Amino acid sequence: MSAVSTTPDCRQLRKFFQTGATRSLEFRKKQLIILKKALLAHEQEIYDALYKDLKKSPEESYATELGLILSEINYTLRNLRQWMLPQVVGTDLVNLPSASSVTRVAKGVVLIIGPWNYPLQLLLIPLVGAIAGGNVAILKPSELSTHISELVEKIIAESFPSEYITVVNGDGAQVVPAMVKDFGFDHIFYTGSTMVGKSIYQLAAESLTPVSLELGGKSPCIIEADANLAVAARRTVLAKFVNAGQTCVAPDYLLVHESVKKKTVELLKKNIDEFYGANPAVSTDFGKIINERRFDRLIGYLSSGKIIHGGEYDKSKLYLSPTLMEEVSLDADLMKDEIFGPILPIFSFRSREEGEQIISRNPNPLSFYIFTSSGSKDQEWLSNNSFGGGCVNNCGWQFTNYHIPFGGIGNSGIGAYHGKYSFETFTHARAIMDTPTWFDPFIKYPPFKGRLKLFKQFFR
Repeated sequence: MSAVSTTPDCRQLRKFFQTGATRSLEFRKKQLIILKKALLAHEQEIYDALYKDLKKSPEESYATELGLILSEINYTLRNLRQWMLPQVVGTDLVNLPSASSVTRVAKGVVLIIGPWNYPLQLLLIPLVGAIAGGNVAILKPSELSTHISELVEKIIAESFPSEYITVVNGDGAQVVPAMVKDFGFDHIFYTGSTMVGKSIYQLAAESLTPVSLELGGKSPCIIEADANLAVAARRTVLAKFVNAGQTCVAPDYLLVHESVKKKTVELLKKNIDEFYGANPAVSTDFGKIINERRFDRLIGYLSSGKIIHGGEYDKSKLYLSPTLMEEVSLDADLMKDEIFGPILPIFSFRSREEGEQIISRNPNPLSFYIFTSSGSKDQEWLSNNSFGGGCVNNCGWQFTNYHIPFGGIGNSGIGAYHGKYSFETFTHARAIMDTPTWFDPFIKYPPFKGRLKLFKQFFR
């Protein structure tokens, strides 16, 4: 792949959008069906590309990538007609007998920037929302996941005219600023690191372009003394080590009540061995690190504390085994950076207040997980911490539920998507008040002297 691909003529996309061709229900549904058929037609190529980029098995590729997109498309097709209907809302006393409604209208030309860790679904699930919203779109896949990025470009080019949906590959640090500065997008949707998200936000601010930022953060996982430890360990291991830990909703560190820490660690080790075998390097269910730069960063973290499980690595294969660590300083880089790899630091706590002191060092995580059998205890943890979303007695699976919004808060992002929330992200809520002419009371017009008491009756 070249360092910089030719940027598209954004004016052609704007021109196509302005024809109104994208706005009918029939057109939108047709394009979603085309996308679905194209993905299924290239299913094996998708598996091959994801294996080359991240060593994902076909099963993992379907469960965490392709299957999620297909579910999103199917759900959107079933509900799009209802979402597009104008919503009749109330009218205040002052404006009676007007009728009021809210209609979701397309924003226009949108830019969707995807990451490398789930390079298919984190690029195309937002596209589903953009299509459903009646927009035209430019897709910018990550240059790090080269095989899937090239395949996406091929699939889109075969399926859609370039003035409707087009893909721009190349170095994002060059391509994205050039496009944003030269063209006024109507929405920018970015998934990736907080650092790059801030730069995207700054670029967008120059033209007052609305943005969605799906970022990350250090997502905590709390295991209380009364938790079902067997289930907690099993679900935590899956969420942490799927995709070799390169998951934005993965638990970044574990907070375990000191009374059950020893037992929890034993169960974590047991489940790692059961899931990935004695040598995860040869497991078909355990992936690789995306590139050498990120591999070197992860290996540097291993000196931050005591390795109690795993820690084996092979740079030639970009392999780092599922690793558990303890005795880690809260001031270590391991506890300042989002790890984004198969390393799980474990801390103990005696009280909720003690645990929250650790959490407060990295505020506004994308996700928050609490394992407990107490309904009041989970609410105490949830209500006292700010985070994007999360689970009680589960880990990571909230992302797959298209009935609920997915997004961050503060440092972990702006906006939300999935299902109807994707449709709303890529549309504008246009409010209309329709007022008849047969009723036009004189009290609305000057002179107003002597009407203060009457006005107070209406505005309440």
